[in-house]
Amino acid sequence: MPDASRRGECVALTSITIPCSVRPSAAEYRPTSFGIVSSSPNPYSQIPSVEQLLQREDVRALVDAHGHGPVRDALRAVMATLRSAITARGADALTSDVAAALVADAATVLAAQSRSTHRPVFNLTGTVLHTNLGRAVLPEVAVDALVQAARFPTTVEFDLATGQRGDRDTHVESLLRELTGAESATIVNNNAAAVLLCLNSLAQGREVPVSRGELIEIGGAFRMPDIMSRAGCNLVEVGTTNRTHLFDFERAITDQTAALMTVHTSNYVVQGFTAAVPESELAALAHQHDLPFIDDLGSGTLVDLEQFGLPHEPTPRETLEAGADVVTFSGDKLLGGPQCGIIVGRRDLIATIKRNPMKRALRVDKLKLAALEAVLRLYKTPEKLAQHLPAVRQLSRAKSDIGRTAEAVREVFAKHLSGAADIRLKDCMSQIGSGALPVDTLPSVAIAITPHALDGHVGTALTRWVRALRELPM
Repeated sequence: MPDASRRGECVALTSITIPCSVRPSAAEYRPTSFGIVSSSPNPYSQIPSVEQLLQREDVRALVDAHGHGPVRDALRAVMATLRSAITARGADALTSDVAAALVADAATVLAAQSRSTHRPVFNLTGTVLHTNLGRAVLPEVAVDALVQAARFPTTVEFDLATGQRGDRDTHVESLLRELTGAESATIVNNNAAAVLLCLNSLAQGREVPVSRGELIEIGGAFRMPDIMSRAGCNLVEVGTTNRTHLFDFERAITDQTAALMTVHTSNYVVQGFTAAVPESELAALAHQHDLPFIDDLGSGTLVDLEQFGLPHEPTPRETLEAGADVVTFSGDKLLGGPQCGIIVGRRDLIATIKRNPMKRALRVDKLKLAALEAVLRLYKTPEKLAQHLPAVRQLSRAKSDIGRTAEAVREVFAKHLSGAADIRLKDCMSQIGSGALPVDTLPSVAIAITPHALDGHVGTALTRWVRALRELPM
C-alpha cells in the first residue's frame, strides 16, 4: 500500500474502500481449533466448565484485558459452538487439548468484539470529499489542536481576561469576520442546522419565497421544504424549475413575507434554457422591502478555487458583498475543516439567531471549535493552503503524482493477486464530492482489476474480490 503520508489521497477505484491496517474480524469468526480425534466414548464430557476455564492463567489474562463478563460470555459462546459441532460430527469435533482450544477461540472472539467499528481506510473511491468516509481530512495542526482540547480543560466558555463566563463563538468569530468580511458569525453542528436555525430565528410563522429550481434534496432524503417546515416558516415557491425571474419574487412579497432566500444548488446543475436572479438584484429587492436576504451556500469555500486550477465556487465574501445579510455554509467540505455549520452576516441578525433557544441544542463542542480555529488560521496565508490543507492539496493534486501513488498500490495488488486477476492503470476523471461542483471532475488515475472467471463468470469473481477488499480486517 502507499506510505502513511498518502492516507486520504484520492486514487480512483470504483466502489472499493480498503482498511489501512490488520486485525481479526468479528463478523467472519469461525472456530478453527477443533479437528483432532478424541478417543473418549462421551465427547461432551471432554468440555470443561466455564468455572474451570476461568481458573486458568491464560483466561485470567483475558479477564484483565476484557473484563469478567465479556470473557465469561465468550467462553459460553465458543462452548456452545463446540457442542453443536459435536452434535454434527461426534468426537471428530474435538482436539487433544479442548480447554486450550476453547480459550484460543474465546480470545479470537474477544479481540474481534473489542475492535472499533470506526475504522481508518484508504479512500480509493475516486471521490475526494466522500460524505460516507467523513468528507475532508483535517490538517495536522487541527488534529493537534483537537487532541490538546480533548486532553485538558479549556477556555471553551471562559474569558481569562475578565474571569467571567465567555461565548464559545469568540474562538472563531474574529477569524470568520476577517476571512468573509461579515459583521458577526456563529457556529452550529452542520449546515442543515445553520439553515434551520436561521429560518426559525428570522421567519418563524411567516413566509419565505424560494425559487422552485432551488428546492434541493441532500443526502438521506433531507429536503429544503422539510427544513423550512420544521423551522416553522411557510415556503412560497416562485418561478419554475428551470427559470425564475426577479418579478416572480416581487409578486410573492406580501405583509407576511419574512425574508427572501436563495439556495446554492451545489449538488446538481440545471442546464439549457435556464434563468436565475443574480444575488445582487435579489438583495436589492429584499432591502427595498426592509427584508433580510439569506443565502445558503452549502459546501462553501473561503478562497477563490481558481488559483488552484479548480472551477470557481462562490465564496461567503462575494455573497456578502453582493448584498446578502446572512450566509450559511459547511465547515467540512471545500473549507477542509471539521463538520459544522457556519453562519455569517449582519450583526443584528446574528445576535437574533444566537438568542434562539435552539442555538444551544445545535451548538458545537470544544473539539470542533479547536479544530475549526486551527483550520481558519491556515486561511490567513492562502498561498500556503495547498501545502498545509489536505482538502485543497487533494483537489489540486497533479495527475502525475496520483499516478505514482496508483502504481504503488497496483504493485501490491499484482503481488497478491498474481494469476487471479489482471491489474492495470487507466486514466479517468474523479469527482470532487460532498455536493461541491457537481458537474466538474478532476483528472485522475484508476486501478482497474479484472478477475479471471470464477465458476465460468467474471462477475462472480469480481463480486468476491470487491467484498474481500472491503472486509480486510483491521
